[in-house]
Amino acid sequence: MKQAMLTIGLAAMLSAQPPRRGEKNPVQAQSASTMAYSVKDGEQAIEITNVAYELTGNAIPGLPQDQRLILRKMSHTKEVVDEIGMEASTTIQAWPLGVDLKQKPVYALTASGVDPRTVNNQLLVLSRGLEEVEWWSVYKLGNAAHLFDTYTPLASLSIGVETQELRYVGLEVPDDDVKDSRLRAPNVVAVLTYASGDRVTREALITCDKTDLATLLRSFADATRKVTVAEHRLPAAQSSNSIRISITPNYPSAPVEYAITVPIVKDDLDMAHVTAPAGVHIAVWRR
Repeated sequence: MKQAMLTIGLAAMLSAQPPRRGEKNPVQAQSASTMAYSVKDGEQAIEITNVAYELTGNAIPGLPQDQRLILRKMSHTKEVVDEIGMEASTTIQAWPLGVDLKQKPVYALTASGVDPRTVNNQLLVLSRGLEEVEWWSVYKLGNAAHLFDTYTPLASLSIGVETQELRYVGLEVPDDDVKDSRLRAPNVVAVLTYASGDRVTREALITCDKTDLATLLRSFADATRKVTVAEHRLPAAQSSNSIRISITPNYPSAPVEYAITVPIVKDDLDMAHVTAPAGVHIAVWRR
């Protein structure tokens, strides 16, 4: 599933400087979107290339405060009509606003997946689920460095009071051929990730004492997962956030929900006050 080709090319910002204020330096660029349809041996195939340009906001983590980027997002898909799955690859290139796009981009990210989108002017999110399982890869918008993968839709929250400080939550479910051998242990269920726009703050490993139950809860086909963020009240009229992870076996198994709640305190996971079902555990974990 994760046999993705990922290449990140980084160029120095100094090699692609935007024009100074007041200078007139018009920039134009165009790219063609294409579609090709064919029939062979009774199978209908369609191949589509879509290209889109996007202007980011400023205050991107890791970049100068006033720096904006122009993104060129190109997705190429090939699929057989009425069959599950497709071949897909997406390339995202970035230039400082005002730079001629004939110059080398400050980065180029290529990976299997579709639907590239920016989130809160901090992240790039790419849909990687090309077959039956939905999952996403999350990258830094400023340099396309990989942050984490998630098998539930990306969740976000604000920890700031006077100003919004955004944080992000994902849940990675290891597949059978995951490279990290620790994640192939029979008691492993998933990895919870808590991150900002420029770094992973904390990861936590979810395990289960009963290996047959762990296998069921980790299964892509036999369990449904959901991650939500909720606010709750603390003493002295303070408020805080908590992450709720819900895993429910699918039919024909009994639809028993296994729910884990992880409070967030001082911009970190509060592992001392986690609530989890008997036999299910969550602990700090590092790659």
